[in-house]
Amino acid sequence: MEVLRPQLIRLGGRIYRKNPIQEQTYQHEEEDEDFYQGFMECAEEPCDAYEVVQTQQGFRCTVKAPSLLYKHIVGKRGDTRKKLEVETKTSISIPKPGQEGEIVITGQHRSGVISARTRIDVLLLTFRRKQPFTHFLAFFLNEVEVQERFLKFQEEVLEKCSMDHGVDSTIFQNPRKLHLTIGMLVLLSEQEIQQTCEMLQQCKEEFIELQELVDRVLERFQASGLIVKEWNSVKLHATVMNTLFRKDPNAL
Repeated sequence: MEVLRPQLIRLGGRIYRKNPIQEQTYQHEEEDEDFYQGFMECAEEPCDAYEVVQTQQGFRCTVKAPSLLYKHIVGKRGDTRKKLEVETKTSISIPKPGQEGEIVITGQHRSGVISARTRIDVLLLTFRRKQPFTHFLAFFLNEVEVQERFLKFQEEVLEKCSMDHGVDSTIFQNPRKLHLTIGMLVLLSEQEIQQTCEMLQQCKEEFIELQELVDRVLERFQASGLIVKEWNSVKLHATVMNTLFRKDPNAL
């Protein structure tokens, strides 16, 4: 990673720098403790965009996160949570493994609660990015004319290139599965899948023009944190040939 162009993480309107050394050294969950020590220097400036409620005991803030990521906030032997609580002077309640719920942060000082929330968000985003993609956003090209033209294209390619190494019918997409890809997602809970369905329904009702539609759909998913921002505009594409189809005809 370039020193002058480090990876940036956008949270609540603020930009945080990811420490490149930690990205290289983190390999196993057992290293959570060392990861936290160096990484948190990138999240020292708290964000004031969070909803913090004042209570009789002090201040309270909640964080929604899939249970699969709880272990990264707890850390090895609970060390990550302990360090968070000590350094921000807060108490952090995390649901038990396998139970969905909210991470609850409480403390005597609002700034401490916000600081803990900022650090937890950075950790959650970092470890979410390490998860493999589970779903993708796409528009299916199931019009008969499109499928017929695709089959014609396949026929012409095979006719002209069948003697070329690796070019055969097994690498072509199934016509019924032709689609335009918008983006890839990491959905780690049923709640996130339901959230995705609801957001798609909202997009369907609000957007019309195709390029505007896909750009605004992507923007909404990026704002939710379910898709990492890589481009300002979607480059619509449909995969028509891929050697992966040879190994798995059901691949999309």
